[in-house]
Amino acid sequence: MAQIIALTTLTCLATAFLGAVALRLVRSRSLKWSVVVAALVPLLAVSASVVFNVQLMFISAHDSTAVSVALACATVIGVLLSLVLSRRVESGSRQLTSALRDLATPEGATRGETRRLSAPAEITALSTELDLTRDRLELAQRRARALEDSRRELVAFMSHDLRTPLAGLRALAEGLEDGVIDDEQAALRQMRQTVDRMNGLVGDLFELSRLHAGPASNPPPRAMVSLVELAHDVVGELRAHAQQRGVELRLDTPADDDRLPVRGSSEELARALTNLVGNAIRHTDAGGAVLLTTGRRDDGRIRVAVTDACGGIPEDHLHRLFDVGWRASPERGSEDAGAGLGLAIAKGVVESHQGSIGVENVPGGCRFDVVLPAEG
Repeated sequence: MAQIIALTTLTCLATAFLGAVALRLVRSRSLKWSVVVAALVPLLAVSASVVFNVQLMFISAHDSTAVSVALACATVIGVLLSLVLSRRVESGSRQLTSALRDLATPEGATRGETRRLSAPAEITALSTELDLTRDRLELAQRRARALEDSRRELVAFMSHDLRTPLAGLRALAEGLEDGVIDDEQAALRQMRQTVDRMNGLVGDLFELSRLHAGPASNPPPRAMVSLVELAHDVVGELRAHAQQRGVELRLDTPADDDRLPVRGSSEELARALTNLVGNAIRHTDAGGAVLLTTGRRDDGRIRVAVTDACGGIPEDHLHRLFDVGWRASPERGSEDAGAGLGLAIAKGVVESHQGSIGVENVPGGCRFDVVLPAEG
């Protein structure tokens, strides 16, 4: 028995060594050859062991015949099963290769086809991850295209908004040089107002660039700010502007002593509220009203709402309302129209304070809702 065990062990080891050599030789060829070799090596090891044991008369010829027939059948079955398995793996691999080749094509025809095949679980998992990667790439491409379109639109809009006042300044300067303007003081006053408006536009662009650069770009100091006091200040500053346009500006604050404290930059928050309220006044007709409401939600967060009487916003415009440089009105360049940056700056300020901003239509107008985390 010891001789039988030793002979069988040595024969199996020798066969395994030859199988490893064969696997190394076919490693660069199709996977099915490696699968066939892996399936045949154990059978060849058993066959070689039987042959040597028969030669040494450890096994009778009658028994060896039965074992040989069984091994021959097992060899045929092993080869066939290995070919079927290798075909499945090869088909799945080709499908994955085709999917990887078409990965840059958003609407590639290979999406999900590997999962419809009877592929092994590992290849199915790779196919699922590949489809998820394709979805992420499509989303990234859509965002990149949207950012590029927004950038082009902003450059075009800003070029128009800067060209119009510059043309006016040039006309006024030429008129003053030629002496054809009688009221020089009025011309100088108009030039100063135009310069102030251009300076405000450039300031908005710098502010928007700083907000998009992230918190690491020279963040302003943060402190405890009372939104109730901030709302009173904003309403006080814009009340004269609202009266000039014939718009009633109202403020609704909590009846208790809750000052609605938040941690942030008072200048940035005041600018965001000023942009929202100023935008509401600008789009409300004479005789209408703008309401600034402050309060606390049930979850403790602070809510600021600006409701105007603009008559409502088309549903297809709501998703673009906070885009940089976008305006629903095609007319640009007038002083009353603004530069289309106010709402984008307001959104950037709110999000930099870990808050959220949204807009929805209400009867007679629309409402901008700002939600900020509470402090204190």
